Amino acid sequence: METALIEKIENALDSIRPYLEADGGNVKIVDLTDEMVLQLELTGTCSSCPMSTMTLKAGVEEAVKKAIPEISKVEAINISVSE
Repeated sequence: METALIEKIENALDSIRPYLEADGGNVKIVDLTDEMVLQLELTGTCSSCPMSTMTLKAGVEEAVKKAIPEISKVEAINISVSE
């Protein structure tokens, strides 16, 4: 993974972390695929929250894609996302 890109992603995640942490959760980078799919792990209460799918799509993905338009998709490896 490219270091400069990871720093940009971390900065984007830092912009929403206070909201996740307020509810006892957080997020960490697992991988960035060759197809520019960012894989994250939701931690703390976020990993088991029924709203985590919405949080991921509306909050995390929006923040990341706004900061780094090259990212094609954001997915959590530890929740089941129903499209």
